Amino acid sequence: MFVGIPKEIKAQENRVGITPAGVHALVEAGHRVVVEKGAGLGSMITDEEYVAAGAEIVATAKECWDAEMVVKVKEPLASEYDLFHEDLLLFTYLHLAPEPHLTKALLDKKVVGIAYETVQLDNGALPLLAPMSEIAGRMATQVGAQMLTKIEGGMGVLLGGTAGVHAAHVVIIGAGTVGLSAAKVAMGMGARVTILDSNLNRLRYIDDIYGGRIQTLASNAFNIAAAVKEADLLVGSVLIPGALTPKLVTEAMVKTMKKGAAIVDVAIDQGGCIEPTAKHGATYHDHPTFMYEGVVCYSVGNMPGAVARTSTFTLTNATMPYMVALANKGWKKACQDDKALARGINTCGGKVYYKGVSDALGYELNCTCDLLK
Repeated sequence: MFVGIPKEIKAQENRVGITPAGVHALVEAGHRVVVEKGAGLGSMITDEEYVAAGAEIVATAKECWDAEMVVKVKEPLASEYDLFHEDLLLFTYLHLAPEPHLTKALLDKKVVGIAYETVQLDNGALPLLAPMSEIAGRMATQVGAQMLTKIEGGMGVLLGGTAGVHAAHVVIIGAGTVGLSAAKVAMGMGARVTILDSNLNRLRYIDDIYGGRIQTLASNAFNIAAAVKEADLLVGSVLIPGALTPKLVTEAMVKTMKKGAAIVDVAIDQGGCIEPTAKHGATYHDHPTFMYEGVVCYSVGNMPGAVARTSTFTLTNATMPYMVALANKGWKKACQDDKALARGINTCGGKVYYKGVSDALGYELNCTCDLLK
């Protein structure tokens, strides 16, 4: 198979879709890999390293998009839509539920869009989303701690406090990979941590593992409102795979927060779970925050892009087996053999195959069981 790796063009996105190890695995299996010149530099990977692994370096993005399979990190932007072609296999994060224009472009060009974030194991685990969720969760606490400083518009508190002085209170909505990763870092920094989730078994697990060092609460409107009011740092980490995120924290709740408190909405990729950040939309690493009613709000849509080298290597470790399977077998046979990968199909042949996308954007839902006969 002919595999293309274009340079990411989203603002401040320094990740790249493959490492030299990924190139080597594909080339060893007999595939041709082309990488756009300079695509890996943001992750400190040189063109020479790709060439040594067996890739060809090409001068333009179009030469990569002419491939049978394109592997990326982030969803394509409008300037890339004209590079789509029929039967292109696109393997990347897509987040289509809040992206009507991208979805239409994929359907119009009959692109086979397999989204990292909806590849799902039988036990519900998301193997290609989890690595970046872990990084985003850890970053959420780090950036939140910085936002609470006076120079960033915060109230001027140290997350862990000091001897004789209260630690900051970190409230996390959602106890999945993002939420628990944020909680671990917050706890390690000495903060007081409360985490809310609707899955009581997940909360029992956290109670068992952390022995009460993390306060757990059932997620409902009453408990969320009370916790938000008390939060110094609020982290939104709610996820419904492939679907728009529910707005669990309302504007009215945010208005009850302390002046100088901070919000990090990690769910912004899927529309955001905190109403003010969802309405404002995604921010970028060069201007990551805005103020709302005296609260510092952060809603960067590609948080792991700030730690690009770590993120790129972590992501390729997870995507490589699927990438090689797609190249070796073709997308249809690979998906027939792997139900988790089949669940990643969002678009194909001008039709939508993922419920979260059809629900959000009003398209007819088609069944992958018919597609993969």
